Amino acid sequence: MKFWLIVPAAGIGARMQATRPKQYLQVAGKSILEHTLAVFLDHPQLQRIVLPLAADDNGWPQTALAQDARILPVAGGAERADSVLAGLRALPSLGAAADDWVLVHDAARPLLRQDDLQLLLDSLQDDPVGGLLACPARDTLKLADGQGRSQSTLPREQIWHALTPQMFRLHALQTALQAALQQGVAVTDEASAMEWAGHAPRLIEGRSDNIKVTRPEDLPLLDALHSAGPSHV
Repeated sequence: MKFWLIVPAAGIGARMQATRPKQYLQVAGKSILEHTLAVFLDHPQLQRIVLPLAADDNGWPQTALAQDARILPVAGGAERADSVLAGLRALPSLGAAADDWVLVHDAARPLLRQDDLQLLLDSLQDDPVGGLLACPARDTLKLADGQGRSQSTLPREQIWHALTPQMFRLHALQTALQAALQQGVAVTDEASAMEWAGHAPRLIEGRSDNIKVTRPEDLPLLDALHSAGPSHV
């Protein structure tokens, strides 16, 4: 089984309060984006990577991977869903078929392990819908009211943290995203579009250290986890 990959990288990461998009911040001598892409580029089942970028992106040409023929930069959109949709529309010109598997992974999620990626591929290769890596909630979760007070406690056993990659068939995901955006539905990840279209994506339990870099305090954690290597937990 082969797969295609879309890594939406058109965001600026405003919550990082950095002078450049967070995917180009340096960790261990490489940009976060380069670390993110590395696990996929090393995988024998990868076909090509589509990388939706902002129109004014000037960070990608400065990376060591900018000349890699396996990676196709395309124009991204204002929101994540727009960028993913742009990536999906570019895939047929590369040879992707409607029922090919497409993985979508966050540009600022650089600690994905090869074994988690393989688990996702092996678990979903015959699934009628597809699914995503996710992690069961460990903490007690509260539902807040409009005044910032705890209204109720949610059943932790039914709550999962959505991770990436998320893995769906090209045509099914494109159809779901297009329809959701046309209806003004808030699409926060690919699974939410598929859920809105009436599908039930499968949850594949992944490692909790597959973190997404979002805030300044994430950088020291990322650096520590990266330095510790694959056996740090």
